[in-house]
Amino acid sequence: MGSNRPEVRGSQRLQALVDHFRSSNSIPNNSNSTHNQIQFSSKRAAVLICVFEGADGNLRVILTQRASSLSTHSGEVALPGGKRDEGDADDIETALREAKEEIGLDPSLVSVITLLEPFRTKYSVTVIPVVGILSNKDAFSPVLNSAEVEAIFDVPLEMFLKNDNRRTEEKEWMGEKHLVHYFDYEFENKMYVIWALTAAILIRAATLLLQRPPAFLERRPKIWGGITESDMIILRNSSK
Repeated sequence: MGSNRPEVRGSQRLQALVDHFRSSNSIPNNSNSTHNQIQFSSKRAAVLICVFEGADGNLRVILTQRASSLSTHSGEVALPGGKRDEGDADDIETALREAKEEIGLDPSLVSVITLLEPFRTKYSVTVIPVVGILSNKDAFSPVLNSAEVEAIFDVPLEMFLKNDNRRTEEKEWMGEKHLVHYFDYEFENKMYVIWALTAAILIRAATLLLQRPPAFLERRPKIWGGITESDMIILRNSSK
């Protein structure tokens, strides 16, 4: 699979976003990605954070609801993606292949701009978030794989930096307390809940792409990055 760097046309904001990452040399190359140098593992997966510009000019991200018939995480909201196949050249190819299989998204429509740091689940699965830009939303006609996906919808990326429609639950893992974030979102008269790993990934993606920290304490578990610099500022201010 060749380098996934299609030109972004029509939106100055999206083009500026792509240019920013290109100038910082953060766009991965499929042939020499540092993530590709990690030995293939059956417990490795990649998800696609597919961002586009909405009618109001704000960035939005595509999400799915997993099929209720699936044996794991059935009915939950997720990013398109899945386990890496041995035939995949790298994590980018995994994310794009899975997105095409799940929702019919043509990889040629997506301009990959960066990869986020890996997330490791409590089941020892390493998840690589792949950030891509969908410059022409109208060219994408979703075709859902009913065996895997029950619904597709999109949400404003900025939502994951706000307190609105957000709630938390304190959990403990390996003797360490952390917060699990839940974001409620209504789309076409149906209420969706984005939470746990998916929410954590989108908080990090929103922080990076919108270039500002969340307005709340993240308090991630250590395997997801632990206390952030933004958390330290909030904690200091709250103690005054």
